[in-house]
Amino acid sequence: MDAKTRDDLLGLFQSKLNEAMHFYLETCTRCGVCTEACHVHASMGQVRYIAAYRHEIIRRLYKKHFKARGKVWPSVGESKELTEMALDELYEAAYSCTGCRRCMMYCPFGIDTQMLMSIAKLLLIGANAEPETLTMLADMSIEKGKSIDIFKEGFINGLKRLEDEVVAKWRQEAGEAVIPVDVEGADLLYVALAGAHSIIPAAAIFNAAGEKWTLSFFEAVNFGAFVGDPTRTKLILDRIVNEALRLKVKEVCICECGTAFRVMKQLSGKHPFTVSSITDVHARYLKEGRIRLDKTKFNVPITYHDPCQIARNGGVIDAPRYILKQLTDDFRELAPEPAYNWCCGGGGGLVALGEDTLDFRMKSSRVKVDQVRGTGATILTTACENCHTQLSNLRDHYKMEVDVTFLSSMVADALVPA
Repeated sequence: MDAKTRDDLLGLFQSKLNEAMHFYLETCTRCGVCTEACHVHASMGQVRYIAAYRHEIIRRLYKKHFKARGKVWPSVGESKELTEMALDELYEAAYSCTGCRRCMMYCPFGIDTQMLMSIAKLLLIGANAEPETLTMLADMSIEKGKSIDIFKEGFINGLKRLEDEVVAKWRQEAGEAVIPVDVEGADLLYVALAGAHSIIPAAAIFNAAGEKWTLSFFEAVNFGAFVGDPTRTKLILDRIVNEALRLKVKEVCICECGTAFRVMKQLSGKHPFTVSSITDVHARYLKEGRIRLDKTKFNVPITYHDPCQIARNGGVIDAPRYILKQLTDDFRELAPEPAYNWCCGGGGGLVALGEDTLDFRMKSSRVKVDQVRGTGATILTTACENCHTQLSNLRDHYKMEVDVTFLSSMVADALVPA
């Protein structure tokens, strides 16, 4: 690695060194409490997957380049030079971690592994060594934001082809738009994923609740966050923020996408609208009597996987359980305490990398399979696209006898007149 490249990368490293990051880098005592917290280590048993081991890769670079003793006497304190080999170690650490933050729940100091891995991902971006697929997907999202007028007509025509399926789930009042778009003054802006599965059930439920809503022209997923690029993350986020401001909506509802919800909720700043997960919105409709569900629709044992970014990192834990109580009398928890639920193993951009990570995702999530099987449930439902894909992959790989579904689809299928 030439001197200029190293200096540029160290500049990126330094840009991350806020007060919290200094605390994380200075505090770890290697106590080992986090050892069993990571699903990857619990499934594969390799030391390199312990949270503290991942931290140490970042910490040694920090000691070498940002601590006086590391510069003057590098052999003391296990400091390490930023080299091409160090970048390889950073890649393995960053892309074997799903950012689930389960280890943070166990750490007596609350050290945030996801934040430390954000340093690794930023250095990889600076060295052009990040997964090319994630950067390409992020750039496509940004380009759509710049050229939305080109996409609008095709998008609206595509929605018209979905209208009959929405009406089949819930009879539409005459004269109303089945899937409204670009409605100024709507109470709620719904930000979906690309695909009918994210739009049809949501539209049926909004219409059943009598919601004054409008559908966003943009997909919710933020590939900038997956790849760890703050600039791309903000550009993708701003598309939705600007649309919400233009339409003067009161609430932005994010679909079943964990990272999209967390980024919008926690990183978008203060705005004249609130940000909600679709799970929160559905629970609200049930509490207000705006929708009602047929409890006999799913007469089998049901369990629920809490998406890490929505539940542990976003605080949405009670809402899905309230919904499930209206759907079944046989709900079975995966974990005694939902905040400590095992990660599905697909976050952090791993699912988005598809076949490239499939073998690792299957091997590193064996504990999740054991957890699901332990419930004896017939239906495994969740509220995140990445989780749904990963859990479906696990079902097929390990031949689990369970149906994997979206919670919103179950709500839509069980709708009855209120």
